[in-house]
Parts: sequence; structure tokens; C-alpha cells
Amino acid sequence: MSLPLIMGCLWVIAATITAMLPMKQQMVPGMTLLVLAPVLLLWIGLAHGLLWVALGLFAFVSMFRRPLIYFARRVLGLSVEVPAELQK
Repeated sequence: MSLPLIMGCLWVIAATITAMLPMKQQMVPGMTLLVLAPVLLLWIGLAHGLLWVALGLFAFVSMFRRPLIYFARRVLGLSVEVPAELQK
């Protein structure tokens, strides 16, 4: 197995562990994973081709759909709801 795929597997394990954390403790590791995902997908794509990027992108969007929707709504200037657990 190649290094990009091993790193992808570790990213998935880290994302799973992050999802098990309480909501307030998910922010920093979740944002880190969100930022690292495109770099990792590009690395996998360069090493293995577009099919693996497509599969990885599908998994990424599935796992991070709510944060991606939140950021898309903010960029488009639409109203956003912050979960009650994160409100101060």
C-alpha cells in the first residue's frame, strides 16, 4: 500500500475519533481535518488517479456535509444556524 493511501486511512480514523468527541471539542480537530482533506485528496489523485479522488471526495463530502453546508451558506450570504451546543 502506498503512503498516500495509508495517510488517507489515518485521516479516516482521525475523523471517526473526532466524531465521537463532544460537539464543543470537535471544532479544532474537525477544522484541521477539513483543511487537510483537499491536500490529501490531491496527493492520492497524483499517485493513483481520478477514480480514487472521486471515491475520497464522496467520503469527504459525506462526512463533512454539515460544515460544508454551513460555510457555503456563509459565503452566499444566507442565514446560518449554530447548533445549541455551540451557542454561548
